[in-house]
Amino acid sequence: MTAAPVHGGRLPRPTPDRLSPEQRALYDEITGGPRADGPQLFALTDTDGRLNGPFNALLASPRLGGAVQALGAAIRFAASLPPRVRETAILVVAAVWDSDFERYAHEAVGRAAGLTGDELRALREEGDPGFADPFERAAWQAARTLAAPPRPLDDAWYAAARAALGERALFELSTLVGYYALLALQLRLFAVPAPSAPVPDREPAP
Repeated sequence: MTAAPVHGGRLPRPTPDRLSPEQRALYDEITGGPRADGPQLFALTDTDGRLNGPFNALLASPRLGGAVQALGAAIRFAASLPPRVRETAILVVAAVWDSDFERYAHEAVGRAAGLTGDELRALREEGDPGFADPFERAAWQAARTLAAPPRPLDDAWYAAARAALGERALFELSTLVGYYALLALQLRLFAVPAPSAPVPDREPAP
């Protein structure tokens, strides 16, 4: 019996030559878009070209999957949130949903964005990362409220969040939280595991 592909799960993981024309068009959007530019801190594909992580599931419904991947690319590459804030919010979602793959992928990206080992560990444990920057701290607090089980978003909470972050950042942050919650749900539904190698808590010695 052939071993299950690396980063498997409940869905088949076809190689590029086994894709339908619609699936191949989406595959090319994912692997040839902005995610493929620059250093890749987690691999989009395995050595045989199969999509890793949440991207493989998008092939199950290429038109809807295309819209999902376009939203994700816009959040990552077109939104105005600073990289540390973006990765903090993603890791908040990963902790709330206990999403191993999101944690694996975005702890690496978060470290590259400047999050320290102590900050990453606090986010993993749903603790206080101790951000001194007022914008970062307000964004972390807002992301926790938005990602957690339903909490009142009353006028007082909204006014404080808008004063600290502004309407544009609040819109982008809520979109990001919703998108990564969607991915976490699909990763759980399709039982997509993360690679076993952990991201170290502390930066390597220079």
